[in-house]
Amino acid sequence: MITDPDDAVFLWHEPDLSGPGWDAYAHREHAGLVKPDPTPERLLARILIVRTLSDG
Repeated sequence: MITDPDDAVFLWHEPDLSGPGWDAYAHREHAGLVKPDPTPERLLARILIVRTLSDG
């Protein structure tokens, strides 16, 4: 739990299907440990490979 607002670092906004969603925060010392989700990059790589192979 983040008790000091000055120690909070905004990470991202998490959308919700039935409402406005919520903001995700981390402690300043832990914010660097958060890594992005690699799924979109893998998906884009697969799409580009398929497109490249099917053009030839």
